[in-house]
Amino acid sequence: MNRKYIFVTGGVVSGLGKGVSAASLGLLLKQRGLKVAAQKLDPYLNVDPGTMSPYQHGEVFVTEDGAETDLDLGHYERFIDENLNRKSNLTSGKVFWNILTRERRGEYLGRTVQIIPHVTDEIKSAIYSVGEMTGADVVITEIGGTIGDIESQPFLEALRQLRTEVGTENSMFIHVVLVPYLACSGEYKTKPSQHSVHELQGMGIMPDCIIARSDKTLDDEILTKIAMFCNVGRRAVIGNENMAPIYALPLLLHERGFDDYVVSRLSLECRECDLRAWREAVDRMAKPKDRKVRIAICGKYVKLHDAYLSINEALYHAASSNEAELELLFVDTEDVEKTGPDKLLADADGILVPGGFGARGIEGMIQCARYAREHDVPYLGICLGMQIAVIEAARSLAGLESANSREFDPDGDECVIDLMDEQRNITSKGGTMRLGAYPCEIRRGTLLHGLYGQGSIQERHRHRYEVSPVFRDRIASARIVFSGMSPDGKLVEAMENPSCRFFAGVQFHPEFKSRPNRVHPLFDGFIKAALQ
Repeated sequence: MNRKYIFVTGGVVSGLGKGVSAASLGLLLKQRGLKVAAQKLDPYLNVDPGTMSPYQHGEVFVTEDGAETDLDLGHYERFIDENLNRKSNLTSGKVFWNILTRERRGEYLGRTVQIIPHVTDEIKSAIYSVGEMTGADVVITEIGGTIGDIESQPFLEALRQLRTEVGTENSMFIHVVLVPYLACSGEYKTKPSQHSVHELQGMGIMPDCIIARSDKTLDDEILTKIAMFCNVGRRAVIGNENMAPIYALPLLLHERGFDDYVVSRLSLECRECDLRAWREAVDRMAKPKDRKVRIAICGKYVKLHDAYLSINEALYHAASSNEAELELLFVDTEDVEKTGPDKLLADADGILVPGGFGARGIEGMIQCARYAREHDVPYLGICLGMQIAVIEAARSLAGLESANSREFDPDGDECVIDLMDEQRNITSKGGTMRLGAYPCEIRRGTLLHGLYGQGSIQERHRHRYEVSPVFRDRIASARIVFSGMSPDGKLVEAMENPSCRFFAGVQFHPEFKSRPNRVHPLFDGFIKAALQ
């Protein structure tokens, strides 16, 4: 079977859920027995989102091979349950970086370097390489931004060219549009969708399928109107209203014939879609819960919940698995610094301190860790959150009153968190941290060992700083257990306070591996403790 290419574009406004739509299609095709690869093309000029503030672009999702990528790749992994890689996310910055590097080396043999063919060829090469690297039957590529954005034009031209190369029988365009509701007239309006498709056609691309996003279910008259004015068959227009939980979307799209249409359109040879396990997971999530668990996420980017998207989802997976309704309490640690933690954390059943960079709000995080320890509230620290727990223990339990991180106190004498040796001479910020999957050896008899049920694990990292070996024994003497270490024993990967019923910090990011139908053991244990 020839490899098939599906391109997902968006119109009218951003944030329509192109990523979830692409991920849902990937799941449906995988459950038909096809091998699926997913990819995101981002038109911005950053090489990757690694140096962006989370307020700019949400969380940075890290792949097994250490790529810092767009958060939509998290949706792909959670839905399709396939580990993605550094070829799964391409930006304009990366495209231009590669081209200009080759130009400086003289690899273009004196030719003028232009958008066409050099930039478009680079984009096409990235799309082809994902399929070749994974051996996928179907490559699903989402294009970030909105049709009409000037920075998206080279990507759309590349897709137009690619369709002529592989043929219309092996390629398909899916366009996601907004159908807004006007309260003043009491009706849904299709004109924005029509204009968006017209804009896409102006780029030489005719969509094969339209996903119509709306607040509520669209009636057949609206969908038929979209089909007529956008030059597609009625079967190719799929209504997609807001869903809760989002994991129900593949079931909705399947019921509306989305995957049947894609399979027919691309002449894919595959079995019927088996969604039994996924349906069971969704039914469990949607089932009314008799109890509630309140988790306080204490961070510095809480005004944008997408900054902690994978953590939010991992907590949701674990709460659903334990038949509890999750309530997230987003606590700004700068507010903790002003008022103290008592009032802000009084209703929390569990406290989670996530990752982050910079000194803002750090003392508030330390107060949250101290509150959790002193009140025996289950605590989970992730990346920076583990370092915060170590700093708090060093100050309160080990007698290191000025304990801090070298990141926040460059000239400090008691930096219990310090730069990793291999990071000391690095000045460039982008893509230079300890990134991707690394092994961890877990100490027997610890909380972590009981949760994982094994002595060796592999988790994804994104950090520059570590627990300083200079102070490690001093902190351990205060009954802090370093329960996870790198195989060579040099780097602390996890810490625990056995005096509390659940108090753990991990240097890695377990949230990236949680799945709706396969809860991560750390989050499962954390939620269980919070429910007690």
